[in-house]
Amino acid sequence: MPATWRGRLVRACRATLFGVAIATGALLSVVLFVTTSYFVILCAIGIGFLALPYLTRAVRWLADLNRRAAARYGVPVERPYQPAPEEVEKDIVGWMRTCKWILADPATWRDMLWLLLNCVVGLAGFLPAALLYYAGEGLFLACGLWLPLADDGTGRWYASVTVDSWPAALSAGLLAVVVFAAWVFLGPLVLRGYAYFVRFLLGPTRRSQLTSRVRYLAETRSGALDVQAAELRRIERDLHDGAQARLVSLGLQLGSVDRKMTRDPEVARLLLRQARASSVQALRELRDLVHGIHPPVLAERGLADALRALGLASPLGVSVETDLPGPLPDPVESAVYFAVSELLANTLKHADAETVQVVARYEDGVLNALVTDDGRGGADLSAGSGLEGIRRRLASFDGVLEIDSPQGGPTVMKMELPCALSSQKTSSS
Repeated sequence: MPATWRGRLVRACRATLFGVAIATGALLSVVLFVTTSYFVILCAIGIGFLALPYLTRAVRWLADLNRRAAARYGVPVERPYQPAPEEVEKDIVGWMRTCKWILADPATWRDMLWLLLNCVVGLAGFLPAALLYYAGEGLFLACGLWLPLADDGTGRWYASVTVDSWPAALSAGLLAVVVFAAWVFLGPLVLRGYAYFVRFLLGPTRRSQLTSRVRYLAETRSGALDVQAAELRRIERDLHDGAQARLVSLGLQLGSVDRKMTRDPEVARLLLRQARASSVQALRELRDLVHGIHPPVLAERGLADALRALGLASPLGVSVETDLPGPLPDPVESAVYFAVSELLANTLKHADAETVQVVARYEDGVLNALVTDDGRGGADLSAGSGLEGIRRRLASFDGVLEIDSPQGGPTVMKMELPCALSSQKTSSS
């Protein structure tokens, strides 16, 4: 048997089994509709509230079974029910709140309508089983079962053929083959049509979908605000307990240096070394704190203007030249911004330079940045300075940092970062 026919037979057999289950559920729909309607009416005098939650649970259980059956035939159906009350008292007040939530949900009444219509539409699930039975009956008649049934001389009626002879039996067999083919092809189609019926009545309406989306957006917005507030508290705590405390200590140490400078120079030098170590530690903690934070100047003005702002803030003579045809991804811009800032700081502290030139260009998917000074040279990545931190930051973006710094000559620090242009924002260059 070809694989195509084998697959169709398997689908037809599965549709027959599912159809019988759906039709059985249709018979259960009659019981649930009558019982639930009766107790909903009794809610007018208060008695119906006693059984309403239990009946609703049974109705939604049956509806969920039909939703899963519809999903098996390529028609996914979402649950349209409103969320249950978060906190329900275990007393009569909580019970009444639950009943109010059930009756106020439009999906409850759509379930009732589905129960009513399913009493009839759901019986279509018997159709694949009926076709299979009828095809089997015709084949049995064609095999000779008509002989004992035709003893009274009237024969057996099958479709439009009276089976009372072998030619009639052959005709009945041919009709049975046609019915069997109809079972193979129509069985899955019947179940798929029923799946669309389920989605029409048991799926969410456009209004309930909009309400669900608004609720989801409100929940995600609340979660985002909570995360933002927690992050702000973390930054404030780290600033207060870390860098701020060290800067206060640095100010006290410098005050002690001022008092000891004339009376005890050796102690003053020791305090200066301690103050320098404190400043290094404070700077390291500030770097850890701002790692991953996108500077506002980048978000507002773009990388080109942010680099110019760094140059204006530096006491050195900094010239900035940029050639950026479009906006770059935020992480890349942030990495370049902090790297150039660190290089300018290193140049100011160690290079004894007067002028610095910063060049940033984007070409063939690579961002190139050069920082050149006219200082005394001697910069070394292996010396364990802040340059090593820059190299690690760039390496996280598959970027590289190269330094050409001959002793007594100009220093050229080159950065390369592969990246693509971003189309989600605009940037001046």
